[in-house]
Amino acid sequence: MSETADFLYKTTDYYHPESERCIRFDDPDLDIEWPDLGVPLSLSEKDRAGCSFKAAEFFGKS
Repeated sequence: MSETADFLYKTTDYYHPESERCIRFDDPDLDIEWPDLGVPLSLSEKDRAGCSFKAAEFFGKS
């Protein structure tokens, strides 16, 4: 992470690895214009295995 930044997030329950999901950061349907940092990306295996937004499991009201 960083020596100068705090990373905070809120959860509704204790960590449950079986409920964890990952969507690819570069999914074209999300259309996020990430800045070019001029260095190769270093992705975790979990991030490399992320699914597309369209294929992601939906949680919530339909």
